[in-house]
Amino acid sequence: MGKIIAIANQKGGVGKTTTAINLAASMAALEYKTLIVDADPQANSTSGLGFNPKEIEFSIYECMVEGINTRDVIIHTDISYLDLLPSHIDLVGAEVEMINLKNREDKMKESLRDVKNDYDFIILDCSPSLGLITINSLTASDSVIIPVQCEYFALEGLGKLLNTIKIIQSRLNTSLEIEGILLTMYDLRVRLSNQVVDEVNAHFQQMVFSTIIPRNIRLSESPSFGVPAIAHDAESKGAISYLNLAREILAKNGMIHSE
Repeated sequence: MGKIIAIANQKGGVGKTTTAINLAASMAALEYKTLIVDADPQANSTSGLGFNPKEIEFSIYECMVEGINTRDVIIHTDISYLDLLPSHIDLVGAEVEMINLKNREDKMKESLRDVKNDYDFIILDCSPSLGLITINSLTASDSVIIPVQCEYFALEGLGKLLNTIKIIQSRLNTSLEIEGILLTMYDLRVRLSNQVVDEVNAHFQQMVFSTIIPRNIRLSESPSFGVPAIAHDAESKGAISYLNLAREILAKNGMIHSE
């Protein structure tokens, strides 16, 4: 039975897509069969893995709104063990179209039900909002990773997200857990980065991953090549950090022993 992990934060620019792509690729590199679901109308995970969203015929949108078989939509990437359920701009209209649907919060869950056993991990790249698609993603997930950038106002809006998660836990998905809070865009040279690390650890303690994702040029430029950082430069600090995050999650879930 695969574990579904949502990457969510309604703030933009915190490293959600970077985390989704590189965590999924790292799981795949460790030979865990992984599916990345692009649940963002901007389709950055789709393009970041080398696919043109404008050329995508079917996407997660058709699975959720039209009930198309998810297996028929999944794309195999050039990376072993890594598949993609793509997005395109039509996903913007899904929120409106789903408003009158019965059990509208469960459409993602229904779409993934048949493929959940095909994978060890399913990673959902959520949009930067707390709209119906993100609520669908959290309802479908076993756990959620919350990326928090090591910058000013880092904790702004985090309370709102945690409150949304509590509501979903109480009403829609009682088994949803917080996998962890992930500190991103860390710059060792900047005092503020260290202050944010201290502040987040003080507030959330055991909820914070030990792995911290640094600011890294290879992480920033790899989407323009249509590959994850591990395929662009496996020895870069960014690629190594996400590999460490994957190992930390595997260890936490009892799937491998800590190294």
